[in-house]
Amino acid sequence: MRHNKSINHLGRQSGHRKALLSNLACSLILNKRITTTVAKAKALQSYVEPIITKSKEDSTHSRRIVFSYLKNKEAVSELFRTVAPKVAERPGGYTRVLHLGFRPGDAAEMALIELVDFNEAALASAPKKAAKKTTRRSAKKAEAPAVEQPAVESAEQSEAAAE
Repeated sequence: MRHNKSINHLGRQSGHRKALLSNLACSLILNKRITTTVAKAKALQSYVEPIITKSKEDSTHSRRIVFSYLKNKEAVSELFRTVAPKVAERPGGYTRVLHLGFRPGDAAEMALIELVDFNEAALASAPKKAAKKTTRRSAKKAEAPAVEQPAVESAEQSEAAAE
């Protein structure tokens, strides 16, 4: 049973697991999408999202912290130059995991993990959001003033005039 196990160990010891996740993260950053097993994709998602969040602030300190996780200069420079400006306004959820089916050799469940803002097909098909119109609530009150009943008064006035 997995009582209180916070991470998936992926059947590896810690050094091998860290190296695997680092290499997967570098491949994801450089290629923008990779195909792997579902378990590795989910583990990679929780590994790479804090790194992308850290890359939003471009400072020497954050570059060194990101480099300590990735250990690849090209991936770090790609992350800070192209990925971070594109996800600057996004509050999180930088990656998407799509299930692909089963691998023919060993029937392992496969998944595609990609960076959300770099999927051109999804960005092109998404409808553009119209600018939200702001309305003032006070305008509704001034629309129609209450109309008193002049028809009743005019009928009474015509009877008095007739007498």
